[in-house]
Amino acid sequence: MPVVSEPRERLLRTAAGLFYSEGIGRVGIDRLVSEGQVTRATFYRHFPSKDDLVVAYLRAEDQKLRTGLAGLTDRALSPADSLRAIAHGIGDGICRPGFRGCPFINAAAEYPDPEHPVRQVVSEHRAWFLDTVMAIIGQISPGEAEIAGRQFVMMRDGAMVAGYTEQPEVAVRSLHEGTERLLSQLAR
Repeated sequence: MPVVSEPRERLLRTAAGLFYSEGIGRVGIDRLVSEGQVTRATFYRHFPSKDDLVVAYLRAEDQKLRTGLAGLTDRALSPADSLRAIAHGIGDGICRPGFRGCPFINAAAEYPDPEHPVRQVVSEHRAWFLDTVMAIIGQISPGEAEIAGRQFVMMRDGAMVAGYTEQPEVAVRSLHEGTERLLSQLAR
């Protein structure tokens, strides 16, 4: 378990902002140390390498998303409403200022080796999200859970990329319409 300290948390916050807004590869350790207001020794005491910091950043993002998704689905009245809530939560994120896509898709693009620790965190997060969506869909139509879950995740991925590279409102509308079509098919 990592040592929790104010300098470590400050480095994580700094890294999260810079990695998300500028890209992981574009941000060097010197900048992280400077903007995180720590010494190099403090950096390396908490993170033996930049990759270790990237892993910690993605794990923190994963935890935030898990907590946020649980909050959305806990309030839903039905499994269909849970799926809608997830789609609306994604849409809200896409439309917020500074949106730059999915941090996990972005990290995967920068770390192509599937065996790299960063990609392992990406894979774990994506597997959790797919499993969560499949569990919800399985309550609606058990026989369709896997294929419909994969379709929803692909719609989410497409909306995240389109929301960053094109028009966010169009991406969100497409995600919401696609979710309703998927739910309509599952109800048959």
